[in-house]
Amino acid sequence: MHYALDRTSLTPEGNIVRYQIDTRSSTFKVRAFATGLLSAFGHSPTVAIRDFSGEVKFDPETLSSGSTLVRIKATSLKVADDIGDKDRQDIERQMYETVLEVSQYPEIVYECQNVTINRGANGQLEATLLGKLTLHGVTQDQAVSARISVIGDSLRATGDFSVSQSAFGIKEVTAVGGTIRLKDELKATFEMVARKSV
Repeated sequence: MHYALDRTSLTPEGNIVRYQIDTRSSTFKVRAFATGLLSAFGHSPTVAIRDFSGEVKFDPETLSSGSTLVRIKATSLKVADDIGDKDRQDIERQMYETVLEVSQYPEIVYECQNVTINRGANGQLEATLLGKLTLHGVTQDQAVSARISVIGDSLRATGDFSVSQSAFGIKEVTAVGGTIRLKDELKATFEMVARKSV
């Protein structure tokens, strides 16, 4: 992660600050990359995650004791592209039934207690999270990087990471009558806004 810190928001040394994610002010998207007949026409679906919650904790004075927890409701993933209703329904059905198997695995969880934070030359904080991602009933190590700014009681984090579907036991996905096949790698991007807990 990369964090830009407003020094006016600092708390006394040794004080860990907890921030709750504000879902309504945050965006979280996952991009899949298509191969096959229609891939040349840009049919690489983007999925928006609508329902997630969590918290970020760290000591802004010593840049230590960082942790993150994010919980995602699997059925809240929706195709964000401007496509026809039939194609949208086909992709989402495959996503729920084949990819995520939401009836068995209703929640996606990322939990991290290993956060390294450094202050960059321009005054920004740079951090890397080495946590655990539980997806499709499988838990794997997952690194995440981001840029974070803290202003007053608000924290904003932007970043990205890649996920290999096969590492989580997810089979190759096809959609729209087999004319679209999705590559193994997914690209997740996020802009999280969190509010300081009282």
